[in-house]
Amino acid sequence: MAEPKAPTEAIKQAHAKILATLPFDDTADFDAADRGFLGTHEPNIIKDADGNVVWDAESYDFLEGDAPESVNPSLWRQSSLVAKHGLYEVTEGLYQVRGFDLSNITFVETNSGVVVIDPLISAETASAAFDLYKEHRGDRPLVAVIHTHSHIDHFGGIFGITSREAVEAGDVQIVAPEGFLEHSIEENVFAGVAMGRRAGYMYGAALARGERGQVGAGLGQSTSQGEAGILEPTLIITTTGETHTFDGLEIEFQMAPGTEAPAEMHFYFPSLRALCMAENATHTLHNLLTLRGAVVRDPHVWSQYLTEAIEVFDGKADVAFASHHWPTWGADNIREFLSTQRDLYAYLHDQTLRMLNQGMTGAEIAEEITLPPVLENAWNARGYYGSVSHNVKAIYQRYMGWFDGNPARLWPHPPAAEATRYVDAMGGIGRVVELAQVAFDEGDFRWAATLLDHAIFVDENDQSVRDLYADTLEQLGYGAENGTWRNFFLSGATELRGENFGTPTTTNSPTIMAQLTPAQLFDSLSLSIDGPKAWDLDLAMDVTLTDLETNYRVTLRNGVLVYIERPARDDAQLTLTLTKSRLLTLAGGDTTSEGVELTGDTGVLPQLLAVLTKGDPAFNIITP
Repeated sequence: MAEPKAPTEAIKQAHAKILATLPFDDTADFDAADRGFLGTHEPNIIKDADGNVVWDAESYDFLEGDAPESVNPSLWRQSSLVAKHGLYEVTEGLYQVRGFDLSNITFVETNSGVVVIDPLISAETASAAFDLYKEHRGDRPLVAVIHTHSHIDHFGGIFGITSREAVEAGDVQIVAPEGFLEHSIEENVFAGVAMGRRAGYMYGAALARGERGQVGAGLGQSTSQGEAGILEPTLIITTTGETHTFDGLEIEFQMAPGTEAPAEMHFYFPSLRALCMAENATHTLHNLLTLRGAVVRDPHVWSQYLTEAIEVFDGKADVAFASHHWPTWGADNIREFLSTQRDLYAYLHDQTLRMLNQGMTGAEIAEEITLPPVLENAWNARGYYGSVSHNVKAIYQRYMGWFDGNPARLWPHPPAAEATRYVDAMGGIGRVVELAQVAFDEGDFRWAATLLDHAIFVDENDQSVRDLYADTLEQLGYGAENGTWRNFFLSGATELRGENFGTPTTTNSPTIMAQLTPAQLFDSLSLSIDGPKAWDLDLAMDVTLTDLETNYRVTLRNGVLVYIERPARDDAQLTLTLTKSRLLTLAGGDTTSEGVELTGDTGVLPQLLAVLTKGDPAFNIITP
């Protein structure tokens, strides 16, 4: 595969402008990120039971000194901060391990034990972080695990710190906001294949670490690649102001649903004067629509819950910490930090609505909108993970949908058909490449990429197109302040120069799939039906789950799988009797193992299985 190229003069000039305009002499974040450091693992390389590396913090050791010409200096600053790793004392009795995964894991000491907040993505990284805590603070028994919200980097490592047996025995409580389990499962299963493939681009999982490769993702450096799991909560938090005590440690909760996650909450420790803001106030502009794909988040609600947090906890906390990045100390600093974050989301929401009501489209607003100087120069409001550009488009999408109202854009050709017409109109691929080269040489990489996108969808094997397109995306990556934009651009360049790298990490592990309710499982199956292949089928079967002592009537008609929980009846073509776990393996293709009892027309089951399809974890993104 071709080696990365050097940054062009246009990129160097853009970086020089950033260095001249942003307050790089403000180093307070570096002091905060180093505060309370107690130690780390050397080397910080974490492996699974088979010896495979699932996390390598050492691969970011190059993040020292001034930014190289191939990295936006603002992103270099952020990545240098986020790459710091180890155990930190936040305040007496409260400790964080940072830099052992995409997210933080927090340890809060009780009378005789410890409460863990957000056990990372993987069991291996969570276990390593817990070991580091124990090395410095002793082997205290685990009392409870709190999940701040329903994203996998805040629950996936649960089996690295506790077990199902300990939870079922009542030794450990699992605490989560209302809706946690439902949203956690749905996000990682229903659109999991597509999200996983795109997440490979977003986090740069297949990219080499280095100044011309992956330097981080803004929110954290990358995602670990170990075993993810989930346990059903034993305590569901439903109400703002709700308080619970764990081995002498009192916690006051604030609900914040529909913000950064559909199920999310903040909470306060009165005895420690410490406030946890989950992922709603971090040292970056966050995503309103993550580039891997998700439901558009509501910045208006987000800002309102931050306002409520300021109102409820102002003056009560000496430190505020979150599920990513470093804490903020001091009541005045906390108030300013939370207010800046609140104003950021509120401004984007309000101004986007103002401008769309003046007739502007999402793309136009993204080009036109300007943040107030205070927000523009606040390091915690910079777009390292979310960006003003794609967040504004997300707000437009939330209110107005994908259609911008122009009838010419109501029914466009799909990409390949459209590309053929554009390339023909411009005089063929050779002419398109000539025009793209001119744009590249002039530093107009956005236009070059647009031209080459059409060309690659006409002939993905044209080497001149692939080479120039890769070079163009690479320059866009070098210039990006946003970590995920950089990773997307460089991932595209990597596949153009090599081959499709598929999905480096998956989130729908067996332990997560095992938590599917029967309804969620049938929903998942309905999403896998190949509609056209199933048009002529008219099937009706009862599925009796012996371990749950319930029955579901499942029908397939007009290509639609429908289910309803009700007692079994004699009019079913087939009755399928098995456990939920065996139903999971059957849906996965295991038709030969024991544990399945069939009564009636045994030909119904193979007809159903024959029209189930699996997602493609290596579908094309950069090519047709």
